[in-house]
Amino acid sequence: MTKDNVVLARNTQEAPIDKFASQSVAFSHYNNLSAQLPIDPQSGKLVASGVTEQAEQAFKNVAAIVQSIDHVMSDVVRLTIFVKDLRDLDAVDAVYKKYFANYLPTRTVAAVDALPLDALVQVEALLSNGEGTIPNAPQAGDLIKLTNHTENAPADVLSSQIVAFSHYTNLSAQLPIDPETGRIVAGDIKVQTAQSLKNIKSILTSVDVPVDDIVKITIFVKDLSQMPAVDEVYKTFFPDSAIARTVAYVPARTVAVVSDLPMGADVQIEAVVSYGDGTPPQAIEDRHGLILEANNTNDACKCPLATQSVAFSHYNNISAQLPIAPNTDDVVSGGIKAQTEQCLKNIKAVIESVDHVMADTVKINIFVKNLADMDAVNEVYQNFFPEGTPARRVVGVSELPKGALIQMDAIVGNAEGTPALV
Repeated sequence: MTKDNVVLARNTQEAPIDKFASQSVAFSHYNNLSAQLPIDPQSGKLVASGVTEQAEQAFKNVAAIVQSIDHVMSDVVRLTIFVKDLRDLDAVDAVYKKYFANYLPTRTVAAVDALPLDALVQVEALLSNGEGTIPNAPQAGDLIKLTNHTENAPADVLSSQIVAFSHYTNLSAQLPIDPETGRIVAGDIKVQTAQSLKNIKSILTSVDVPVDDIVKITIFVKDLSQMPAVDEVYKTFFPDSAIARTVAYVPARTVAVVSDLPMGADVQIEAVVSYGDGTPPQAIEDRHGLILEANNTNDACKCPLATQSVAFSHYNNISAQLPIAPNTDDVVSGGIKAQTEQCLKNIKAVIESVDHVMADTVKINIFVKNLADMDAVNEVYQNFFPEGTPARRVVGVSELPKGALIQMDAIVGNAEGTPALV
């Protein structure tokens, strides 16, 4: 990273320490926290009780990290909760309410096939960083979060539809709920996908933001064989405007297979959106004229429905990378180590194509078919991140596109920001 900004990785003894990941990685106006398992930091072991006790420990670990960097839980912008069994969510929510009694962050909830250490729950937070990370330099003031609610999208008593902070807006993951009935729409996966995307569009319209300002989409789907139907609908939403169609802009994207979704839905979609005005008070030069920078390189595999890297302001959002060699359409042979290396080589190629380096990475998300493979994954991973700097999330999934054993996406600092539109 340049002298203008630094990737600031921090750890506290009050939460579990992982040699492969930092607990908190701040860059510019956001802190990215590693997903927290219900591990007792003193013993280093999973707490042995039921889901309530495990949720208590996971949230306690998040709070300890937040407090260790002089922040508070109301600085959380987005929370992601993965559970093994969706029937446990009521117990998890009872704990959640203790930490978010007044202000509510945006939220994503899904059940996954497996969690590390066979945990029942895992909690991850994205945190505002009001002071930024520029050393010994004035910032644009005490930034504030903005929340918004529209009746044209589903309401959730446990989350905000939208939380804007600095130059990014995070949306709660949208289920295919009809906002008028509060129920999942009747129909197949196409109908559900359309409703989820309509809900996202309604939320953005309510704050005067176009769909083409979306920088990253994550699609959670229960049945990977349904993705062609999902994509058929997806293509009718992106690109959304004549300008975007002219340049064929589509957001960065990750597709993740989950074992279950709230309300029995078949699909759920999460969006991260650029926010050109920032949140007040801003310095004028910091808030006007920023543009999206979308980039693809021939040195990594391409997808017609996703841009490899979408930069806005001080972050690059990297699409999920499968272990596919450039200019091919097949997963590399050689097992989990070879596939892990190819995923990371693809990420590295994308990062370097926009004049950055792997050390600028603030967050890595790993989806793996067999959690027992993680020792082999980490052996390769350490070659790319020898200091274990990025925050990290690991989940076990039942299936990945093209029969891959592993998939990774990333968030990377963008030191120079994105240039003004001229």
